[in-house]
Amino acid sequence: MKLKHITIFGVVFSLFFSMLFFFVIVFADSDDSSNSNYDLINGGMNFSEDVLKHRPMVEKYCKEYGIEEYITYILAIIQVESGGTAVDVMQSSESLGLPPNSLSTEESIKQGVKYFSELLSSVESKGCDINTAIQSYNYGGGFINYVESNGKKYTYELAESFSKDKSGGVKVNYSNPIAIPINGGWRYNYGNQFYVPLVTQYLSPSQFDDETVQTIMNEALKYEGWKYVFGGASPTTSFDCSGLILWCYGKAGIQLPRVAQAQYDATQHIPLSEAKAGDLVFFHSTYNAGSYVTHVGIYVGNNQMFHAGDPIGYADLTSSYWQAHLIGAGRIINK
Repeated sequence: MKLKHITIFGVVFSLFFSMLFFFVIVFADSDDSSNSNYDLINGGMNFSEDVLKHRPMVEKYCKEYGIEEYITYILAIIQVESGGTAVDVMQSSESLGLPPNSLSTEESIKQGVKYFSELLSSVESKGCDINTAIQSYNYGGGFINYVESNGKKYTYELAESFSKDKSGGVKVNYSNPIAIPINGGWRYNYGNQFYVPLVTQYLSPSQFDDETVQTIMNEALKYEGWKYVFGGASPTTSFDCSGLILWCYGKAGIQLPRVAQAQYDATQHIPLSEAKAGDLVFFHSTYNAGSYVTHVGIYVGNNQMFHAGDPIGYADLTSSYWQAHLIGAGRIINK
């Protein structure tokens, strides 16, 4: 009888631990999957599944060429170039002087990453910014020299004028939603003058955990691609930097002063490293304003801000230009 009980107990004990082991594996897998999705959402990377399937290969070659921190930039370029569905997924054949779609998928990613790493090295050596490298992926390295000769900072106007020169002023219809609010829907017939806003729209969050921040950004994103207008503070005029802040935060029920210096004075000052989405980011000496603070943007996470540049849109806070003018972040009290 004792032997029978011991045998039954042993069987039950084994079954119990087998089931326990099974559930540990299942829930461990579930947790990993959940964390992966969470990172994608909070990173703001609205990439298609067709693009995301190329991520392991992108990571491989970004590591090989020493630009691991630019993985999301490469994915954004893939999203714009092909949506992840073409064989020559980064459309990088032409950077080798080959006809379009000459490379296999892996060859395309390897060459595209290599080419972008070379553009990054070039803009760094010439003191230009990351957006110059992004636009140059579309235009070619000659655009870096053009920006270097015209202030060393990418602007949409420089991209447009470069394309105008190269195309001889020939225009074509271009009904992309990013183009329509800027010029009604056309581009010059050389490359794509809208390449930077096309790529950077995938680099910053469009979803936020905080309801107030979401309200602010929902409003701000309505004006992405609009021109900067000094003194502007409403959709009827477009916006300058502090006018955009005043308008968008006002839509969330937050009343702020009108100008950047006063907005800075109204916030709790914190280092950029402590900033959260919805905080403000302040800069000095971007132009002669007669005050210490001359520019302000909305911090959106991942060292990105949304601001009234020209055009209105996202900017990379790690660029040499913004780092040179950075004051820090400001948190609105009792928002």
